[in-house]
Amino acid sequence: MQLTLAILKPDICIHGNRVQKILSLLRSNGFSCLQSKKKWLTHEESEQFYAIHKGKFFYKRLTTFMSSGEMIALILEREHAISKWREMLGPTSPYRARQLQPYSIRALYGISDTRNVGHGSDCDNTARKEIGFFFSDFDYDGWKVQYARHIV
Repeated sequence: MQLTLAILKPDICIHGNRVQKILSLLRSNGFSCLQSKKKWLTHEESEQFYAIHKGKFFYKRLTTFMSSGEMIALILEREHAISKWREMLGPTSPYRARQLQPYSIRALYGISDTRNVGHGSDCDNTARKEIGFFFSDFDYDGWKVQYARHIV
């Protein structure tokens, strides 16, 4: 089992019915949602979360957008959670997603490279850090111990 952080960005959160479709897709693809949180990031929080992209041409546009409305953060669990969620999202660019993965979430609902519905952690270390950013009370190490007990 693996954890990942999933974010539903402000562009999708204004469409409650689309959020429900995505949550239903997650369930039908074997994900369990351990915790979720609606949050409106401050600009400073957005800059902190996306600090890895500081200096890139899209950084200001991304941080401004991510602090423009409510988003939803979710801790997702399943086997290969990181790669499966990223596969479901599809390519970062919705235009590219429509060409390569026409049934991906970004192909169906994305508007631009920034307004592209969602975010997913890219590896275990990033997932741990990102989960901690939004869910400071989540016991990541305890989850690993708890899961290990179930497979023995």
